Amino acid sequence: MTATLTRAPATNTALVGTWHLTRLALRRDRVILPIWIVLLSIVPAATVSSYDQFYPDAASRAALTAGAAANPSFSLLYGPAFDLTTAGGFIAWRMGGFLALLIGLMAVFTVTRHTRAEEDSGRAELLASTVVGRYAALTAAVAVSGAASVLIGLIQIGTMISAKLPADGAVAFGAGTALAGLVFTGVAAVAVQVAEYSRTANGIATAVIGVAFLLRGAGDSTSDAHWLSWLSPIGWSQQVRPFAGEHWWVLLLPLAAAIVLGAIGYALLPRRDVGTGILPPRPGPPAAKPSLRTPFALAWRLQRGPLVGWVVGFAVGGALFGSIASGISGLVGDTEQTRQIFERLGGSDAIVDAFLATMVSLFAMLSALYGVQATLRMRTEETGVRFEPLLATRVGRLRLAASHLVFAYVGTALLVLVGGVFLGLSHGLRSGDVGGSVADLLTAVLVQVPATWVIVSVCTLLFGLLPRFTGLAWAAGALGLLISLFGPVVNAPQIVLDISPFQHPPKLPGAAFTATPIVWLLVVAAVCLVIGLGGWRRRDVG
Repeated sequence: MTATLTRAPATNTALVGTWHLTRLALRRDRVILPIWIVLLSIVPAATVSSYDQFYPDAASRAALTAGAAANPSFSLLYGPAFDLTTAGGFIAWRMGGFLALLIGLMAVFTVTRHTRAEEDSGRAELLASTVVGRYAALTAAVAVSGAASVLIGLIQIGTMISAKLPADGAVAFGAGTALAGLVFTGVAAVAVQVAEYSRTANGIATAVIGVAFLLRGAGDSTSDAHWLSWLSPIGWSQQVRPFAGEHWWVLLLPLAAAIVLGAIGYALLPRRDVGTGILPPRPGPPAAKPSLRTPFALAWRLQRGPLVGWVVGFAVGGALFGSIASGISGLVGDTEQTRQIFERLGGSDAIVDAFLATMVSLFAMLSALYGVQATLRMRTEETGVRFEPLLATRVGRLRLAASHLVFAYVGTALLVLVGGVFLGLSHGLRSGDVGGSVADLLTAVLVQVPATWVIVSVCTLLFGLLPRFTGLAWAAGALGLLISLFGPVVNAPQIVLDISPFQHPPKLPGAAFTATPIVWLLVVAAVCLVIGLGGWRRRDVG
């Protein structure tokens, strides 16, 4: 007797296991995803009261409008100022672009983590050998990222309406943010098909986000090239004009882009094998160079690409922020309430010095994220079974870890230094005192370095003691950034602000220098580093 085997239609089997993978993704992201959702959702409404303190009357709001219009750098940084006479219009201007950028990063990291990163580790191939369908992993990742984006938009709408902002503007603002998340979810869905490794996919997708931000900035700051902002998904979220005569039809652009990009991602998926990408990998040389004979040389080869990209980004950011520092006093107004709030952000009596101090702190927070990325490269190499062959030679564990950690610690210091130097140069050229400005900001950035090292050391501690939970290092870095960035604006309790290491260094230039917090930050960083390396020496590899 012969049995006839028939293959089930692809439509019936391709999505098998999607619900289970979605639940698994939600379980794995049960810490980091709620942090993204809560902070991106509540910050816009929480700044309504701050707007009333910054600009309590018509005169201060008129000065704000004039200051924003007089300096094209503000349009480059924040976007078009359609209506700054209301709290909603101000929030849409100051936060709309950055929220679209941040939700894009959330979407990219989420999709990559549950698709391409799973293929890198070999788990996706293991699951594919079972009854899990070919499209299940991508569908689960897109569903989690898309649902998180929509939820963020819905919470923004609810909180802004509860803050007594107009409902139409709140809906436009939340919809623009949510659709930006969906667009970059589609971008990530394509990137994970094109690239062979998760870090490459993340690099491609984040580069798209960066280009979108630059296109939006170039278009909004130059009247002759305003059309450029219409090429950017970040620009679309602002062109909806929340709280300024909403243009509802603009929402069709990100919706269509999200659908098209998602369709492209699904179309590319069956055209490649599991663990490979559409773009073939470039073959390496037949023999390694003599310069790769040491662990440090290998670590440099692995770390140099991200480090160079971060250095370029910090140089551009420093030059941009420095160019607008001189005009910041005209933008924020001259009321006593304004000075008090800005002092909490920067710790200085002078508005310009407080702004520069705030930018230096921002550079430190962002450089800490690079430190996390550089440190977690050890975990990537370990789970990829590339550490074991090295440890089978005369290379010791501490030497191998040190070869990567030197980039994490020195790299974070270098990034803050580059950002501070370009900030000082740009500001000095505008103010006419390059030497004094650069010298002040060099001191300001150096006192911020210990705070970045605390985050790197916490990541090292997780790698050594709790390697399965090293992903929490991203949560630690993001939490410190978000607390320091938005905590003072929403008048968070001091006990909450103290959680972030970036709140403790003296806020230079302008504030008095105090060595005690720097010493304590160095002690905490050293203790976490020693404990983490001790755990790495004792635990099993992998």
